Amino acid sequence: MTIEIDFLQKKSIDSNPYDTDKMAAEFIQQFNNQAFSVGQQLVFSFNEKLFGLLVKDIEAMDPSILKGEPASGKRQKIEVGLVVGNSQVAFEKAENSSLNLIGKAKTKENRQSIINPDWNFEKMGIGGLDKEFSDIFRRAFASRVFPPEIVEQMGCKHVKGILLYGPPGCGKTLLARQIGKMLNAREPKVVNGPEILNKYVGESEANIRKLFADAEEEQRRLGANSGLHIIIFDEIDAICKQRGSMAGSTGVHDTVVNQLLSKIDGVEQLNNILVIGMTNRPDLIDEALLRPGRLEVKMEIGLPDEKGRLQILHIHTARMRGHQLLSADVDIKELAVETKNFSGAELEGLVRAAQSTAMNRHIKVSKVRSPINTVPVFFLFPFKHTKTRIMLTFVGEETW
Repeated sequence: MTIEIDFLQKKSIDSNPYDTDKMAAEFIQQFNNQAFSVGQQLVFSFNEKLFGLLVKDIEAMDPSILKGEPASGKRQKIEVGLVVGNSQVAFEKAENSSLNLIGKAKTKENRQSIINPDWNFEKMGIGGLDKEFSDIFRRAFASRVFPPEIVEQMGCKHVKGILLYGPPGCGKTLLARQIGKMLNAREPKVVNGPEILNKYVGESEANIRKLFADAEEEQRRLGANSGLHIIIFDEIDAICKQRGSMAGSTGVHDTVVNQLLSKIDGVEQLNNILVIGMTNRPDLIDEALLRPGRLEVKMEIGLPDEKGRLQILHIHTARMRGHQLLSADVDIKELAVETKNFSGAELEGLVRAAQSTAMNRHIKVSKVRSPINTVPVFFLFPFKHTKTRIMLTFVGEETW
């Protein structure tokens, strides 16, 4: 018989483990020779605690065993059954319950995979970041794929923070925002760094505490079974500068850094958070925030290589290709070769400028108000023409 179990008082929070083998023996002793039906609810007392039970499934005992013969392996689902001395009882934790079950007399929990199987880089609009994402997954998410009990046996701690740094326009913000769609987690909290700061004393620190409040409450309630909470800080260098570096200030920046440090890895450690920070200036960030246990995974998001530029151009021209608006002379591979040192944002700007040039060919200044029924076709010339007009941020061979 499979039984769903939870605390009778839903607000009850108890992280102590409960041995399901002992619970099953106690259940059979209390309810021996009593009949149960599927869907029946009852109250069960164990170790001076009251639990609410729900009968989920009943299987009849193999008739061959009753006859003293070897088990035939046939099991029949039934709606009503009688509990006897040699009945087998398995406990299944109720959804969102904080109950911690151990032992063999429990069912395997149906855990939702943390990685969404339907995610696709091209559909998410991310190109040229395959290696970076692979490294992030290996360092930050691999441990979260395993069940909590296995992670606990290994004594493993999840990575709590990632720092994405690199030149502007290379996809840091895009990658961080899309990580939430890639994971089976709740919607990430996205914070622009300066938004945290407040003119009133103590409010800046309170804003930090509010970001972690949901994760703290859920971990108290569900423990190791708590879901993942993602907090994204854009321009994190605005609020996490080196402490003591701002002469003449009121010390607000220093206390904000102190509050963030204590929340990520303080006395009361949270194991259900992932903090993603993004910056163009990693050298400005306080060193204590970058140590292992906090933002320990540091990932450089640099300029895309030729393969990455090809992926980005494919993404930004996908709709034009789908509607056959690209001329046969437009070679995306050739453009990827010729756009060396272009960032992802500059490649998007190149496509946008080419679209503008192609559309302007069909507009007559003297007849602006007349309807335009012609669909512009994009030839190679607009791409070649606009490429020379885009001001590159990085024109040399230097790396970030």
